Amino acid sequence: MEGIEKNKRQELGKLLENHTQEEVMALIPQFSAVETGCFAGPQESECGKQGETGALVFNIERGVHLAETIDFLKYCPEIRPFDIIFANELDDGMKRSGGRQTAREIAEAIGMNYAWGLEFIELADPDEPKGLHGNAVFSRYPIVWAETFRLPEENNWYFDRQKRIGGRNAVFAKLDAGGCEIGAVSMHLENRTDGAGRRRQIRAILDEAERVFGGMPVLMGGDLNTNTFDGRSVPAIQFLSDHPELLADQMAHIEDYEPCLPDLLAKGYDWQDCSLDRAALAAGERKTDITGTRRKPLPDGTDMLLRLDWILPRGFTALGNRTISTLARDCGFAPAGSALASFGEKELSDHNAVWALFRRG
Repeated sequence: MEGIEKNKRQELGKLLENHTQEEVMALIPQFSAVETGCFAGPQESECGKQGETGALVFNIERGVHLAETIDFLKYCPEIRPFDIIFANELDDGMKRSGGRQTAREIAEAIGMNYAWGLEFIELADPDEPKGLHGNAVFSRYPIVWAETFRLPEENNWYFDRQKRIGGRNAVFAKLDAGGCEIGAVSMHLENRTDGAGRRRQIRAILDEAERVFGGMPVLMGGDLNTNTFDGRSVPAIQFLSDHPELLADQMAHIEDYEPCLPDLLAKGYDWQDCSLDRAALAAGERKTDITGTRRKPLPDGTDMLLRLDWILPRGFTALGNRTISTLARDCGFAPAGSALASFGEKELSDHNAVWALFRRG
């Protein structure tokens, strides 16, 4: 995506001291644009012959470990097969990720089409090459239409330590899955708000999905930041880190604490089929063990394990699902000589990946 000259970025940011985000973003056409690219070959998708679709949700943490992330997507057997990736936190022109357009490089490397939408323009370092950051849908199917949809504002990031113009978004796309059009949405909800704020954002997404997709099958996914607490409250975070048994219970019964999840279910997005143990639910059991998808670091060096990342199907039947570790120690599948095989950091991302397999209908 075309960048904005460095001084102009800073000038636009200063307008936020006296104007709303909406007013300033309206001056920046990149926020309403969507970047697309086509790198998928004419071959059948991995699941297409069986009428199935594999989907992956992955918060790529800005693409700072881009070569290793590409190896993970190429070689990890636990995420196969996949036809759609709902990806969050992808940089374009940021120093921390080598100044690359990470969505485009991933799509080209793994042979997929992509649609990427701008979430934030980063201002903390005035010398960033572009300072762009956003979300994407990757698809083996042709992308026939796409848009970037702005979510209701729940936090003004200009006044945060991560000084930014912009706000959360969702990337909507219509895909041609072997002659059947399906909807796809990659979303990233606000972390610095409470459950009511996330619910407002989900309701906006659901309204837009109804408008643009109608009754077609839809797969949505992404980082919903369903942490069960107000992400602006340091005392709430500290309390749960001091009471891990309470946190585990909230993660196990997360729909009791995050109102956006019941709202999704009411609109036909049956996340339970690809996220929870249906047999246990049918038996009336309340699960006490759940695999987290986010390792939130704490000051004492430990991690708070949260479940933030979801695949949300409507008009699909889930055939299987799993959560896949992105810890370096769990990447023994990496072939010798690859970037991932020699990776020396703790983790590819602070999020695990989530995979599910679906059949339409």
